Amino acid sequence: MLTFEDKKALAVKGEDCFILAECFFDRAFPRPTYFFNQRGRSAGSAYLQKNILKFNPILYLQNKEIFLEQVVAHEIAHLITYQLFGKVRPHGKEWQNIMTQVFKLPASTTHQLDITDVQGKLFDYRCACSEHQLTIRRHNKVAKGTHYLCRKCKTPLKFNGV
Repeated sequence: MLTFEDKKALAVKGEDCFILAECFFDRAFPRPTYFFNQRGRSAGSAYLQKNILKFNPILYLQNKEIFLEQVVAHEIAHLITYQLFGKVRPHGKEWQNIMTQVFKLPASTTHQLDITDVQGKLFDYRCACSEHQLTIRRHNKVAKGTHYLCRKCKTPLKFNGV
């Protein structure tokens, strides 16, 4: 999937982010282990206590510029926030300050990447007012007895399939 050059570009960007943070906070931060096996719709994930970063290789290959401009810094900001403040809200004021003050980036909590190629099958459901699409995970929960309500009309979602 990812070439050595792709992995190196992500790690170099990560190092740049750590250097910025170290200069800003005047302290050293331990470097994470990088993995390139994030699945699903997430661009990346930070595993705080293990000091691990995971990146989605499919989304990276389709959006290299955005990853190098924003996604890497977003995930590293989570690690730095944890190392500075311990367990706090994932996108709370501490994380937002690191994004805006240290990395000079918007504190966006979600990406706007096209997820068509990484999104799994969707299942059609209906309520009293409209149609909904549920992921395989939620569809399987319905099969096990979970009930979902429409946020708008508050009626239960019913499966439209066969």
